[in-house]
Amino acid sequence: MNNKQKVMVELRNGKFRLPSGSRLEELNPKALMLCATAQCAGYTVMGQLGKENIIPKRLEITIEGTLDTPKLQAESRFIGFNMAYNVECRTMSEQRAVSDAIHAAQDRLCGLVSLLKCSAPVAHEVYIVSNETVKA
Repeated sequence: MNNKQKVMVELRNGKFRLPSGSRLEELNPKALMLCATAQCAGYTVMGQLGKENIIPKRLEITIEGTLDTPKLQAESRFIGFNMAYNVECRTMSEQRAVSDAIHAAQDRLCGLVSLLKCSAPVAHEVYIVSNETVKA
């Protein structure tokens, strides 16, 4: 059984932070690397969205890395990563731009995601919702 490390960051007041109650000082070095990658991807997405003056209502990024050892050890190496983007848009029209920004960050723009891809496969999932009411 492989060990998994998992970190989630959320956009609050223009910065990507750990959920309330969590502190960076409590993360081990491998989890810190995952946290930095999630933050980098988030800022990359927001940079793309800023060009279109879009600010999502909510943006959370979860990254999970699978290690090659049953327990966390100094010599543990990542063998795969999965990133999940959960976004709430203000309007349905923003959803396409958000999707495009996430895929651009994931595929080519985020340097830390690119770095992870050099060591192991990086998969991603995107969940986008809007709370805009549809007019009949």
